[in-house]
Amino acid sequence: MSSRKADPKFAASVRTRLISLGLLILGWSAFAAALADPQILPSPIEIGRLTFNELTGGPLLFHLSVTLGRVLAAFILAMAIGTAFGLLMGRKKPFDTWLDPWLLFFLNLPALVTIVLCYLWIGLTEVAAITAVAINKIPMVTVLIREGARTFDPSLDDMSRIFRVTRLTRFRHIVVPQLAPFFAASARTGTALIWKIVLVVEFLGRSNGVGFQIHLYFQLFDVAMVLTYALSFIAVMLTIEFAILQPWERRASRWRRA
Repeated sequence: MSSRKADPKFAASVRTRLISLGLLILGWSAFAAALADPQILPSPIEIGRLTFNELTGGPLLFHLSVTLGRVLAAFILAMAIGTAFGLLMGRKKPFDTWLDPWLLFFLNLPALVTIVLCYLWIGLTEVAAITAVAINKIPMVTVLIREGARTFDPSLDDMSRIFRVTRLTRFRHIVVPQLAPFFAASARTGTALIWKIVLVVEFLGRSNGVGFQIHLYFQLFDVAMVLTYALSFIAVMLTIEFAILQPWERRASRWRRA
């Protein structure tokens, strides 16, 4: 019954989003027509045509896959390290006291500085690129996971000790369910941050990827191709957001609403 009741709401939400997107495209079309200069702002139809050409006969798919690979690698690295530090700081007060200044430092360290330093210290390599992106994401994951660890129900810990639950069972059935909403939230916010930083990393020091293509067409003052590559990757990331990350976050938080 609950799923049936949720269907009309979901359909209404989809309709609202589509209408909003349609209004955005109409506004873009009207503004482009008013300017009447495709070199400044091409129309959505022109961007659609260029995107189709790049997909069918150009290198768009290759550069999209390269950028997605970097996003995935940096995401896994940042989530693993950030989750470990977040749990440690959230559950152990001495560690939280010692590491909190470090956390504040890296939270306020500009992404551009991190990228430049990694390229200077490591070189213009994939390792430097992924490391720079991960360093910018790890503090945010740490903060969210730390807050999640602080909200753990102490009665569940007491129960696990009374019944002598093994560490593995305790982690699977007590820690993970309580941490899941915070992990999902950090994954969503992290993905939105990571892909933007990846484009900057590629813009500054890589020879492929969407960011590299944007840099190339920026040098050629080709606004249409810059928008083509930028909007194509935005479309990919929005698909991941709505098809994977948002449903995952809803499932992870379901037990709190039960």
